[in-house]
Amino acid sequence: MKILLTGANGYIGKRLLPVLVKNGLHVVCCVRDKNRFDPPESLREHVSVVEVDFLSAESMSNIPQDIDGAYYLIHSMSNARNYQELELRSAENFTKAMANTQAKHVVYLSGIVNEQTLSKHLASRKAVEETLAQGSFHLTTLRAGIIIGSGSASFEIIRDLVEKLPVMVAPKWLLTRCQPIGIRDVISFLEKSLFNPKLFDQNFDIGGPDILTYKEMLEGFARVRGLKRWIYTVPVMTPRLSSYWLYFITSTSYRLATALVSSMKVEVVCRPGNINQILGVEPASYKEALQRSFTAIDAHKTVSSWKDSLVSGRFDHNLTEFIKVPEYGCLTDKRSLKVNDTQQTIDKIWNLGGETGWYYGTWLWKLRGLLDKMWGGVGLRRGRTHPDQLSPGDALDFWRVLYANKAEGRLLLFAEMKLPGEAWLEFQLHDGVLFQTATFRPKGIWGRLYWYSVMPFHGFVFSGMLHALAK
Repeated sequence: MKILLTGANGYIGKRLLPVLVKNGLHVVCCVRDKNRFDPPESLREHVSVVEVDFLSAESMSNIPQDIDGAYYLIHSMSNARNYQELELRSAENFTKAMANTQAKHVVYLSGIVNEQTLSKHLASRKAVEETLAQGSFHLTTLRAGIIIGSGSASFEIIRDLVEKLPVMVAPKWLLTRCQPIGIRDVISFLEKSLFNPKLFDQNFDIGGPDILTYKEMLEGFARVRGLKRWIYTVPVMTPRLSSYWLYFITSTSYRLATALVSSMKVEVVCRPGNINQILGVEPASYKEALQRSFTAIDAHKTVSSWKDSLVSGRFDHNLTEFIKVPEYGCLTDKRSLKVNDTQQTIDKIWNLGGETGWYYGTWLWKLRGLLDKMWGGVGLRRGRTHPDQLSPGDALDFWRVLYANKAEGRLLLFAEMKLPGEAWLEFQLHDGVLFQTATFRPKGIWGRLYWYSVMPFHGFVFSGMLHALAK
């Protein structure tokens, strides 16, 4: 059977794909940019890839007609201010496209929407569900609250707060109740729901056995990590202050923080239901979900991360448009040095960023990340998904990986920090020589002034990094 997987390179899609292949299904992966989709070699025989932008009705023709079912895993929450409009348009285009296929069943992963007053984010998810329900297929909607798993936005935010703040003076929405669920259980529900007639044309809430306040979730995380934390709530923190609180302390973007704060005022507790019995899934407790997450992190087996989504930064284009570094009208810093050990240098390059850092002038990199965060950028807190593996589309601190090929010894990064222009950083090994090139395409006079103002720091940082990589 042939299944369409939308959002195939997203946090959920990357984890669901190998499970579907293991079940003997051929998976048609829908992505906006083929250059940032790199499935494991073991899966490629059972996978085909189509490039589709669900905001563009014209690209719907790329979806094959002979698909039997589909997963709808698309959202635009952190992409733009009008994400509700974008989500609805995507759902409408998807629904129309499915009418031209033989798809019998669609499974949609949404949010828990049981309260009368919903946040914009949750109201948008409900509107998408209503749009999908008008399709020519059977629809099953699985509604989840907080998803706990290595790399998930919720997990990383909780982790940032608990591990960085011994004492928290937090907004009163920390007392709102929710029902978290582990990522492994979410994948099980998605897997077992497909083509199950008992679930057709219905929606179900999925959650773990624990109903907790956000404060209790933070305290539970601290206990699992063996940390002592003091958390106090205050009633005077406005939504905007709450958003800034999350934004500056955690690795989330400001728009995502705003959407999360809005949703965190709404209880996301499951309605009574029988989906656990129908599918034979017994979700893990919050504590067990946390322990599983850290097992994956310690073993470097984080499959996907919310940070790898292009919409988490300012870069929102196909990678192909930026792989060829421009020359006209650009300012460059080119350096080269003979290396002692080619393989060792490649390994160092592939370890850049995250906990490893940038090998030289670390305090300057951190300062640049702090300034970027203060100006509304992504900062350095995103880190990286895997400590020594890089793929096109991965987030790498305030860079985005455009091209990564160890055999060629070439890594190309595109800047996502706030800049008066566009910037690239390239590393390339050739005949035992490491070439390091920083390219900046300024935007107007401010761009040129920026470049010349930071040139003294480039001489210090880029030279030191080159020597550290080569020796």
